[in-house]
Amino acid sequence: MSTDVVGRAGELQAVADFLDEVRVGPAGLVLEGEAGIGKTTLWLTAVEQARGRGYRVLVAHPAAAEAHLSYVSLADLLTDVDAAVLDALAEPQRQAIEAVLLRGGAVEAATGRRATGAALLSVIERLADDGPVLLAIDDLQWVDRSSAGALEFVARRLAGRIGVLGALRTGAGTAAGPALQLPDPGTIDRVSVGPLSLGALHGVLRARLGRSFPRPFMVRIQQISAGNPFYALELARGRQLGGATDDLTALPGTLAQLVQARVDAAPAAAQPALLAIAALADPTVELVQLAVDADPVEVDRMLDDAESCGLLRVDGHRVRFTHPLLAAGVYASAPPAVVRAMHRRLAVCVADFEQRARHLALGALRADPRTVRALDEAAVHARARGAPATAAELVDLALRLGADSPERRIRSARHHFDAGDPVRARAAVEDLVDTLGPGRTRASALALLATVRLHDDSYREAAGYLEQALAEAGDDLRLRVEISVELQFVLVNLGRIRDSFALTEHTVDAAERLADPDLLGKALASSVMIRFLTGQGLDEAPLRRALALEDLDTPGPVMLRPTLVSSLLLAWTGQLDDARTGLLALRQHCLERGEESDLMFTAFHTVIVECWRGNLADARLIAEDTMERALELGTSIPLAIALFAQGTVAAYAGDPAPARRAARGALDIFERGSSLAVTVWPIVTLGFVDVSLGEYEAAVTTLGPLAAAAAVMGYGEPTAAPFAPDAVEALVGAGRLAEAAELVDQLERNGRRLDRPWALALGARGRSLLLAAQGDLDGAWAAAERALVEHERLPMPFERARTLLVLGQVQRRRRQKRAAAVALGDAVRVFDELGTALWAARARTELARVAGPRSATGELTPSERRVAELAATGRTNREVAAVLFISPKTVEANLAHVYRKLGIRSRAELGQWTVELRS
Repeated sequence: MSTDVVGRAGELQAVADFLDEVRVGPAGLVLEGEAGIGKTTLWLTAVEQARGRGYRVLVAHPAAAEAHLSYVSLADLLTDVDAAVLDALAEPQRQAIEAVLLRGGAVEAATGRRATGAALLSVIERLADDGPVLLAIDDLQWVDRSSAGALEFVARRLAGRIGVLGALRTGAGTAAGPALQLPDPGTIDRVSVGPLSLGALHGVLRARLGRSFPRPFMVRIQQISAGNPFYALELARGRQLGGATDDLTALPGTLAQLVQARVDAAPAAAQPALLAIAALADPTVELVQLAVDADPVEVDRMLDDAESCGLLRVDGHRVRFTHPLLAAGVYASAPPAVVRAMHRRLAVCVADFEQRARHLALGALRADPRTVRALDEAAVHARARGAPATAAELVDLALRLGADSPERRIRSARHHFDAGDPVRARAAVEDLVDTLGPGRTRASALALLATVRLHDDSYREAAGYLEQALAEAGDDLRLRVEISVELQFVLVNLGRIRDSFALTEHTVDAAERLADPDLLGKALASSVMIRFLTGQGLDEAPLRRALALEDLDTPGPVMLRPTLVSSLLLAWTGQLDDARTGLLALRQHCLERGEESDLMFTAFHTVIVECWRGNLADARLIAEDTMERALELGTSIPLAIALFAQGTVAAYAGDPAPARRAARGALDIFERGSSLAVTVWPIVTLGFVDVSLGEYEAAVTTLGPLAAAAAVMGYGEPTAAPFAPDAVEALVGAGRLAEAAELVDQLERNGRRLDRPWALALGARGRSLLLAAQGDLDGAWAAAERALVEHERLPMPFERARTLLVLGQVQRRRRQKRAAAVALGDAVRVFDELGTALWAARARTELARVAGPRSATGELTPSERRVAELAATGRTNREVAAVLFISPKTVEANLAHVYRKLGIRSRAELGQWTVELRS
C-alpha cells in the first residue's frame, strides 16, 4: 500500500481489494465525500497502484467549465488510445468516436449516444484482451451529460477484467454524476471518505508543508476544517503566510479568502496564465501561451511557478488546477474587466465553434451583432448535434447580453425543455405569455406552454392553451397546422375524440398547401390515428405517405411523429415485433438527440409492447430507466409514466403489492392531469392484478367504470378498450354473466368487422368462459379452440397461455383429462418461461386436479418407468439401451407397454407425461 496517503488505512484497503477484484471480472469503486476531503488523493493513489500492477489505465479529469460541453470526459478517456484500436472499430462506432474526439468533420453530425456507448465498450473490451483495464474518472459530478450517458451505457454491459474508479463530490447543490450500474450490483463499492482525525491531519500538514504545528493550533484547525484536509491545509498555509501562531482569527475566515490567499502566493506574472486556465474548458500549454501573448520560455516559467506553489498540475501539454476550487477562486477574484478581456482573447484562440461563441459572449458588455450571431449559430449547431442543454446556455448568454426578444426566449425555453428541464422551461414561457399581447408570437409561446404542461401535469390546461393559441395564430397557416396537430393529440387524451376528429380534415387540407413535408406527415399521421380509434379501420396509404414525409431531424414532440403513430397502430393491430422495432428506434433517436422529455412517451408504449410480447426483462429495464429519468425531470406526468411502467411489470411478474402501489400512484397523477385515455392504463393494471389473484368482485369494481368511459369517448377500435378481456373474466367469475355477454359480443363483433386477431382471440376466450359458466361445455371447448387458432396470428405468449389455461379447465370438466393435462402443462411451461409467477401457480393448481395421466404411473413397472423417463429426454432407443445396459429391442418392447398403459402414441406425449409427473 502507498505510504504517501495519511490516515486512510480503511480506504487504501478498499482500493487494494478493488484492484484485486478487477483481475477476475468487472468491479467498481466510487470514492465519495465533500470537496477537499481527500478523494482525489486516494483516486490518484489507486491509479498509481493500478499502473504498478500493469493495468491499462484510461483517465479523465472533468472540470466544472466543461460540464456544459458534450463528450469532453469521454474524449479524455480516449486520448491515449492507439489509433489502430480505434480504426479497427465498425464504421458507425468509429464515426461516433471521431465525433467525440472532434476529428475531421464528424462534429457536424449528431453523435449517437448508443453508437458512442457501444464504441467505447468495444474499445475497452479490445484493450481488456491484453490485460486488466481501469477507467479512472476524477470529479464525477462534473462529467458532461453526454459522456455520462455513454459511461452508464458501458457500465451496465461490462464483462471481463475491467474496473471503474471514480471520485464523487457530495454535498448540497452538487450534481450526482453518472449513475454507474454494473451488471452485478454487488461488484461496485461506494466508499465514503470522511474527516481525518487530529493526528492524521497533522500528518498531512507535516508531509505537505514540511513543518509541525502546536497541538492547540491543530485542535483549532480541526474544528474549523471539520477534518477536511484541503481546508486544513489552506488554514495552515494562511498561518505560514503571516497569521499569529495560535490565533486563527487573523487568517482568512472563508474558503474563498483562503483560496485567494493561496493564489496570491503565486508570482504576479503568473496571474494571467492562471486566469486563462480557469476560463478554458480544456486548457493546454499552447492555448495559455496564445491567451497571455507571451513567448514559450516565459509561459513555461509562469506554469513552473504556479506548479511549485501547488496550484497547478502539468501533465504533458495539458494543464489543470490541483483542485477545482482554486480555478473557481481565480476566476471569481479577477476583476470583471480583466475576465472579459481574457475571454475576448480566448475567443480568438480556441478552435471549437461553440466555445468561441461562448468566449465572445463572456467577453462582451452588450449584444453586438457579431456576438449575437455567433451565439445563435452556435446554439443551432449544438442542437443539431444533439446537445439541447448547450444550445439553451448559448441562447441564454445572448439574452443576458441584451439580445432579448420573445422569439429567442421561446427558443431558450424549448431547448431547456428538450434537455430535460421542464420546470425552468415552464417558468420562462409562462413569464413570456404574461407579457405578450395577443398575436402570432404569443400563439407560439402558448403552443410551447401547452407542450410543457401536457408533459408536466395537465392535459386540460394544455388543451386550453392550444385552443387559445389557435385563436391567436391569425392567418399564419404553418402555425395553425402545428397547433392543430398537437391539439388533436391532447383532445384524444382528454376523451374528446369527436372534437379531435372534427379538426383532422381541415388540418390535412391546410398542411397540403404548405411546403413543409414533415408537418404534412404529422397531420396525416394524426388523421390516420383518430380514424383508427373511432373504428374506421387502418388507412395504410396515408400512413405510408406520412412516414415517407417524416424528417426525424426536425425538432418536435415525439408523440406527433409518424413513426410513433405507426408503431402504436402496428401494436394495436397485433404486429408487435414491428411495433417494437419502431418504438426502440424512436427511443434511440431521442437518446441520441438529447430529447429527455420525449423519452417518457416512448417508454410508456414500449413497456406495454414488451409485456404483451412476454419480454419482461427488457420491460423491467426500461421501467427502471424511466423512473431514473422521471426523477431527474421533476414533473408529474413523467413520474406517473414511470410508476405505471413499474407497476405493469410487477403485475405481470406476479408481485401484487408493489404493482398496486405503483399503479395507484400513477392513477392519482393521471387523474389530476385529466387524461382519460392515459388514465385507463393504470386502472387496467390494477384490474389485471385483481384477476390474477382471482379477486373477481374487486376486479369488477376496478374495471367496471372503464366500459362506460370508452363508450363516452367514442372509441370503435377494440384495442382501445384493453380492459375488456380482464373485465369479461372478472364478470364471469363474479356471476354477472349478462354484463360479460355484452362485452364478449362487442369484442367479437368489432374483431370480425376489423379483423383484429387480439379481439378475436380474447373475445373467443371470453366466450369460452361465458359458455362454461352457463354449462355449455361443448360450446366452451369449441370457443377455446377457436381462440387458439386466432392466437397463431398474435405474438402474445402470455395471452395464449391464459387461453390454454381456460381450454384445460374446460377439457377437465368434459372429462378429457389427458388432453386437459397437455393444455395445462403447456400453460405452466409458458408462464414459467415468461416469469409470470401468479399465473404459473394457477395453472399448476389446475394441473394438479387432472388425475388421469398421473394415476397411470402406478401401472408402470420400475423398468418401464426408467425407460420412459430416458426416452422422454429425446434419447434414441439405442442411446437409452446404452445407458441401461439393455438391448435396443428391450427398450422398444418396454416403450410399447408404456404407450399402451398410458394411452399415448408419441414421444411428445411421453414428454408431457414426465412434465406432469414432476409437477
